[in-house]
Formats: sequence, C-alpha cells, structure tokens
Amino acid sequence: MTYQYWDEAVETMPREELCSLQVKRLKEIATAALRTSFYRNRLSDAGIRSADDIKSLDDLRRFPFTTKYDLRDAFPFGFLSVPQEEIIRLHASSGTTGAPTTIYLNAADLDRWSTFVARCIYGTGCTKADVFQNMITYGLFTGGLGFQSGAEKVGMMTIPSGPGNVGRQFRLMRDFGTTIVHATPSFLLHVQSKMEEEGFTRKDIKLKRAFAGAEPYSEDTRKRIEALLQIDVFNSYGISEMNGPGVAFECQCKNGLHIWEDGYIVEIVNPETLEPVPDGELGELVLTCLCRESSPILRYRTRDLTSFYTEPCECGRTHRRLHRFAGRTDDMLIINGVNLFPSQIEEVIMGIPEVGNNYLIVVEKEGLLDRLTVKTEVGPAIFMDDSRPLNALKERIRKKLQALITINPRVELHERGALPVQEGKAKRVQDSRPKNL
Repeated sequence: MTYQYWDEAVETMPREELCSLQVKRLKEIATAALRTSFYRNRLSDAGIRSADDIKSLDDLRRFPFTTKYDLRDAFPFGFLSVPQEEIIRLHASSGTTGAPTTIYLNAADLDRWSTFVARCIYGTGCTKADVFQNMITYGLFTGGLGFQSGAEKVGMMTIPSGPGNVGRQFRLMRDFGTTIVHATPSFLLHVQSKMEEEGFTRKDIKLKRAFAGAEPYSEDTRKRIEALLQIDVFNSYGISEMNGPGVAFECQCKNGLHIWEDGYIVEIVNPETLEPVPDGELGELVLTCLCRESSPILRYRTRDLTSFYTEPCECGRTHRRLHRFAGRTDDMLIINGVNLFPSQIEEVIMGIPEVGNNYLIVVEKEGLLDRLTVKTEVGPAIFMDDSRPLNALKERIRKKLQALITINPRVELHERGALPVQEGKAKRVQDSRPKNL
C-alpha cells in the first residue's frame, strides 16, 4: 500500500526529535499558562515560574492535573492567556451539568487546529478531488466547524449539511457526488436503515469513506456500517477541551489511532493513583495541549480509558497509537456491585447478525436490587405467528451478555423504528435509579 502524508517530515519524525520538539513547545505553552489567572499560582506552587524551569519532559509530572471541574470553576475567562480582542472564535460545551467548558482560539490557534484535522483527513487516503459532506452538529460544538475547516484546508468541496433530514442527506450525496461523510456511528446506521425508505439505492451514491466519532462505538459496529454502506469507516478521536477533532485518527491501516504528539503530550495513568501505567495497560488518557496558546490546558484528565500500542505502525508514522477506547471512567455502570461499560453490551449485540442498528440500555431499581434491561431492534421477519425464533434469539442474546458482563439481563426485542433515534450523540443508557441510593 502507498501511504499518504500531509507532512511526512513531521509525521515520521524520529522519536528523539519529536521529544525535543515537545519540550520546546511545552516551554512555550507553560509561558502562556503562566499568564492565565487559573495556572499562575498553581504552576508557581509547583516550582514552574518560567520556561527556564522546564528541562525535559520529566518536568511535566511537576505540573498539576486539570479537570472539567476546574474549567467550570474558572468560567468564563480563567484560562484565557491573551487579550480578549485577539480571540476570533470560541467553542463551548452544552453546560447541561454545570457551567460550560469554554476554549478560545486566535488566528494562529485556528490555523494549527485546521492543519491537524487536514492531516487526519489526508492520512486516510482522501484528496482535494473528494467531496466531503459533514453530517454533524455545527455551532458551539467543535465537531462541525473543526472538520469543516480541516476539509477546506485539504481542498475538498465541502457540504455543511449538519445532522438530521435523512432524505436531504441522500439527495445531497446523489446530486453532488459525495465521497466522504462525517457523522456519529449511530447516525450512519440510521441513514443506512432509511435508504430504501427514502427511495435510494447504493448505486445512487458514490460514497467511499466515513469518519465516525463523537460517541464511543465498538469494532463490530464499524464492521456493520462498512458492510451495510460498502465503505471504509475511520475512527476519529477528539475532545473539545483539546480543540475537538484532530487529536487522534486512524491512518489507512485502520489499526489504532495516531495521536499527534507534536500537538499533544500524551499520558496514560491509573485513574485511582494517577500514576503512569505500563505501556499496553488500560488507563485514563491525560493530555497536554501544545497547539493552542490562547487558552492553554495542561495535563487534562479526559476520563477516557485506553492504552498504547506497543509496536510501530506499518504506515511508518512515529506518533504513538491508542487502542479503541474502552469507555469513560464516568460512564461506568455499577449494577448490584458489578462494574460494566455500555461498550461491552454494544460489543455483544452488534456481533449478532439478526439484531438491528439501534439499542437502549435501561437500568432500574426493583426493590433493593438493580435490574438491567437491554432493548434492541430486530428485522421484521422475526415477528411472526411462531414465537419460537423470537424467544430463541432473546435467549441467545441474554446468554452472550451474561457470559461477558456476569449479569443476567432482561432482553426485549422491538421492531425496527420502535426505539428513539437521536440526530446528535446517541443516548444509549437510561438510568432511572434514585441518585441518593
């Protein structure tokens, strides 16, 4: 295979040179952080009063961790390191569980961000000859405008369609020859399920690739999307506190997410002890942003659980790779004392051919015990006068789930379209247990 590089010199830079570049940029970002009201005293207390106090990457461990709660407590301008008149864009989270987390970008920050996204897009084999349709939310959410600016830098014709309105999505694909789409995996599955209903066939569209992100999904879900739409699906990782998309991406090998270490210092720590874990061991991803001077964020605890690949990638890139994310420390469910992640349930049900593209995990309290119910859609052929195939499928799903998560769940099968579909990030868990129990 011939591999594409946006900037081959940087993407294949020897590790020693890459580490030296990180130290240089860490000094620059620490200087910016010392100008913020949030970090000024924190870094000083840690013995970091100027860039001269940073000698190597080992000094990063002297820096304090930063959390989402810190970003909310310092809202709105506690992380701003430049005069406000230099800012040309801000992005923010929804703030549904508190004050929103906000990042600021000046012109240089925005150019660096779009370059990282362009590097991701180009590294999957795309060129300026492609047509890019962005089926993700625009606005304060980073995913829409982040991918838009990266695709424009590559030189592709871009269609900012946003989410929803499946019929219009297909018409845009057909009329303008869309070859690349960006969407949540759940929306890609929803689009495929509506193709025939909207009067389109696979021959009507020229789609070749999809970039899927913004919500966790299993390898079986990726394979299902690829088979149903006959395309290549590339896993994307971004987090709004680190700009958004462009943090890490799969290359043409589709074997792990290259995390761009000229823009981010990567740590994986034990979420309990906050000590580094051995390479290859699961832990919490911690990121230091080296590519945004307007609102620097140091040692940010993402809550995302992953691990490093220990072997190099065939593509020749030297930037380290992350395994598919196992979940988040804050989305783990504890059911009757057993810890499990929604991704474990998805892994089981998406591996069963008869199961549809939509599912819902329901957790309730029954007396003193927790009750787990997994609701999933199946094809219409199984709903017939003879209930034996239906019952057999339910039992097969239940046994597979119990074998993996050690919990005996209820399983409900529903006809296609019976479960709710979200246009943005899918809400797969409905936990109605009292919060004080």
